[in-house]
Formats: sequence, C-alpha cells, structure tokens
Amino acid sequence: MFVFVCAGCGAMLTTALSQVALPVHARQKYGNGAQLPVLMEPGTFAVDPEPWGGPWRMWDEVDPGEAAARGIYAAVYALSYGTPGSSVIAPGDVRGTRLIPGKRGGACCGLDGADGPNMACERCDLPVATRVDDCSLWQVVRLGPDVVHRVPVDGTHGAPLSWAELVENGEKTPLFEPIATWGGRLGTDHYWSWSPRWEAAAGHALAHLLVASQGQPVKVPGGLTADVFQRALDALLPAGPPQRRALLAGPGQPSQDAGADILLVPVHPQTGRTWTPVDPTPPAYVVPLPLGVWLRLISPPPYFPVPPSGRIPMDVLRDDPLPLLPNHLFRPDQGTFLHTLVRLPAVRSPWLRRILEGHKEGAASAALF
Repeated sequence: MFVFVCAGCGAMLTTALSQVALPVHARQKYGNGAQLPVLMEPGTFAVDPEPWGGPWRMWDEVDPGEAAARGIYAAVYALSYGTPGSSVIAPGDVRGTRLIPGKRGGACCGLDGADGPNMACERCDLPVATRVDDCSLWQVVRLGPDVVHRVPVDGTHGAPLSWAELVENGEKTPLFEPIATWGGRLGTDHYWSWSPRWEAAAGHALAHLLVASQGQPVKVPGGLTADVFQRALDALLPAGPPQRRALLAGPGQPSQDAGADILLVPVHPQTGRTWTPVDPTPPAYVVPLPLGVWLRLISPPPYFPVPPSGRIPMDVLRDDPLPLLPNHLFRPDQGTFLHTLVRLPAVRSPWLRRILEGHKEGAASAALF
C-alpha cells in the first residue's frame, strides 16, 4: 500500500492505495456528450508509462528517429512532451487538494486537463494533479510524477491473485451498458450501447491481430469472438481462405493444437503481465485482452432466448420488457486502435503502412469505427 504526498511540503494527498495495471481504456474518448464513469477502482492506482498532456509538438516538427526512440513508429497528429509516469487514481481517493481557478481547459461539461495541472496542494499551493471529468472522457485524477512522492504505508501487502483465482472469481465485463448523456430534455438521459470498455479492448487487440496476421487472412473462433473481430479483420486484410488461425487460450483452457498461429489471452489486472503458454509449439503471437473481456469470450452469454411452452424453465431469460440493445454492429474503438498500432514496431512494414494510410483516407473506417 502507498500514499502520495506533496513534493513541496510533504502533505498527504491521497488515501492508501494499491497498485494495479493501467486499464486499456485509460485514454479512450467515447461518443459525444457521454458521461463516462470513474476509470480506476477505489483504493487503486496505476502508473501511465507514456507522456500525457502538454507541451505538444506537431508530427512534422519531430524527427522520425526521435519519435521512434519515444515508441512512436508512424505518423500521429501531435506528440505529447509531458513528463511520463503520472499516477492515475479515482477522484474520490484524493485528499488535501483544491481546484485551481481558471484551469478549466477547453472543456464542454467539466474539466479536460488541457490547461495543465488544475489541482493544487491545500497546504503549499503547489500544482500537483490534473482532474479530468469532461463529457466523453473517463473520470480520473493524474498525479504529476515530478511533484508528488509515493510513500509506502503499513497495511496488507497481499500477493497478486493467481491465474486460477482470477478465473474462479474474476468479474466478466458486460457486453452492453447504459450510457448517461448530458442535456436531455428532462435532464440526464441514458441509452443502451456496446460497452466502451469492450470497444477499447477490441481496438487494442485488433492492432495486435493485424500485426500477427502478417498481411494474410485470419480466422478467429466463431460466436462472440467472431462478432467482435472477424468483420474488421475481413475488411482490413486481403480476401481469400484463412492463412492464419487465432484461438482463445489461457489459464484453465484446453491445450491448443499445433495449428494455432495466434492466441487471444488475458492480461493480469494487478500486475499487467500477459498470460503466456508454458511451451508454445510452434511459437504463436500472443494478443492481450483485459481479463473481464477474455472471461466473457470463453464463456459468452446466450444470445436468443427461445419462447417456451408451458412453465418457463429456470434458465430462460426473464427480463420483461427485454433490455434495449445497440442499434449497430459491434465496432472496435478507433482511437485505441490507432494509439496501439502506431506504437507497434511492425507498423513500419509497407503493408501495414498501406492499411494505416487507407484508414486515414477513410477507406473501410466509416463502417468499422
């Protein structure tokens, strides 16, 4: 367990927190006017290894070698030159701070952090953090790595859960969620949508699947996995019979046969480590998925309840009326997809560059994202 203290005066700025992996949707911008919930679970923090916020430099101002050294291998609109390593926490875990007047940024309905740190230490007025809670952004507080210190505190330092424990007790991420919006006629309104967390996870994994494809058609397992990935893969890769095969793999799953070229596997939510097979033969490309998404893929929900005759069996869906469902096919998150793809060294290969350039020109992207 840790607390964060002000580097200027030593005042305590947070409750006791345990470190976990940074969620894959941490930088997601979702929809238009959506009220997204808090990014981090209470009592946890994650370290973002990448720079965040200003100052910014446009792509044509950056030498490609310098960009590659920073882990960017294809053109982006602009690069952040902020200090990497900010600690990401839930707003409710902050203590001893105040908002800085005039630091609202270019926000629409809240704070977006565009003006830099907008929270100061109550004791010494040092700007220590940036709160983000604007529409379409996950609510979060980012503690500046150069203005706060992380201090160990007494408390339970439990070992990370084992993979078996995670499979047994892990929570599946729901496919559909009610999304709150701003400005309805009667106040805050809601609509049912594909889960933003699923869309971000799919965008992240899709970038890896493209790299793993080596430019050849890929076949993923049927059912929910195909609903999430197959349409996008078929649109982005050449037509023809599948040349590479992707399978779900992970703790508690049967050993995969030798025909699997790609494995869709879980990421440990506490350590951030990707599950890997003990002795993959032949070696397969490992595509990471958040644990909750992976658990749902290996145990998908029923799709179509069957109207029974007589008494309703216990295992039949009983919602009445049925919940509203999205009015469009599943779409991976575009921003997460691009953010991931330009950070994979393989994007420098000509065939992936063509996909990236085609996406920027609008080819296939309108239907997929």
